Amino acid sequence: MKPPRLLLALAACAGLACSLPAVFAAAKGGATLPVLREAPAWTLKDVDGKPVRFADFKGKVVVIDFWATWCPPCREEIPGYIELTKKYGKDGLVIIGISLDQAGPGVVRPFVAKSGINYPIVMGDDTTVAAFGGVEGIPTTFLIDREGRIRDKKVGMMATAEYEKKILAILK
Repeated sequence: MKPPRLLLALAACAGLACSLPAVFAAAKGGATLPVLREAPAWTLKDVDGKPVRFADFKGKVVVIDFWATWCPPCREEIPGYIELTKKYGKDGLVIIGISLDQAGPGVVRPFVAKSGINYPIVMGDDTTVAAFGGVEGIPTTFLIDREGRIRDKKVGMMATAEYEKKILAILK
């Protein structure tokens, strides 16, 4: 199988290289993505301090994106996630941004408003990062099917059109 094609960010994100190891197969045509493992349960607070639980999205296709406001590749992917939410939200797609900004919601809240982000943003913690198996670089994004199984992991940026193919492979 061929590895997914990526638009690799040349910028370093606070010393973390944003690249994808070629270990996950890309969905091509009618291909399906493998089941990697069950997604962990989590509860995190949104930028206003309200709790958000993974269980709130049961039965949905969920994209979990670990990101930060200071990360250029993360910021570049946001407009694509906004469009995917508009396009497939009615079909059961939910994108959740888990911010790893150490400066907290005071930095993230204005960024979310200025960027027009239309999907939930929660504040990450070490426990949640560990539950997902760690984050070796950002953005790190997990694609979870309606049964709560992780079907794909990507580290680094990917063109929206390419990632949309992966989403569609399990959204149908």
